[in-house]
Amino acid sequence: MPRVSEDHLAARRRQILDGARRCFAEYGYDRATVRRLEQAIGLSRGAIFHHFRDKDTLFFELAREDAQRMADVASREGLIQVMRDMLAAPEEFDWLATRLEIARKLRNDPAFSRGWAERSAGLAAATTERLRRQKRAGRLRDDISSEVLQCYLELVLDGLVARLASGEDPQRLATVLDLVENSLRRV
Repeated sequence: MPRVSEDHLAARRRQILDGARRCFAEYGYDRATVRRLEQAIGLSRGAIFHHFRDKDTLFFELAREDAQRMADVASREGLIQVMRDMLAAPEEFDWLATRLEIARKLRNDPAFSRGWAERSAGLAAATTERLRRQKRAGRLRDDISSEVLQCYLELVLDGLVARLASGEDPQRLATVLDLVENSLRRV
């Protein structure tokens, strides 16, 4: 049996993730069946699940990738910049419209909830550290705790994702982000 190169495996894995992202974006988490994943990815279920144990593992890998990318931006430029990036390139985040389904699964599926929390921890940590640095530099309000500011930003992020998923005008949402950003600044 011929050996498969690491490059080939990486390319196949990327193909699976890109197709799965499109499928989750179009159908949502629950309706992204294995058959639909096969069609979107262009591979058999055997090929897909050779790389990923199951649909949850595949979904969590997308979450991990996006959380890492968002954590990198949040660490350097803040969570509001993450949201601005979403507005600038919503097609890169369209699968996040599944967050409403995710919220239901988080309440009802403990294993899913643990997996999601593990993948989201990096973004939360990056946001926490960025808020600390901004407070120390005197750029953020000091009358509200960092924990409350972080919760506020996470709520705005969830709302932004929901609004983008419903087709809200990104320009209007950008204006809302300006308001949010101004509400955090030290007066």
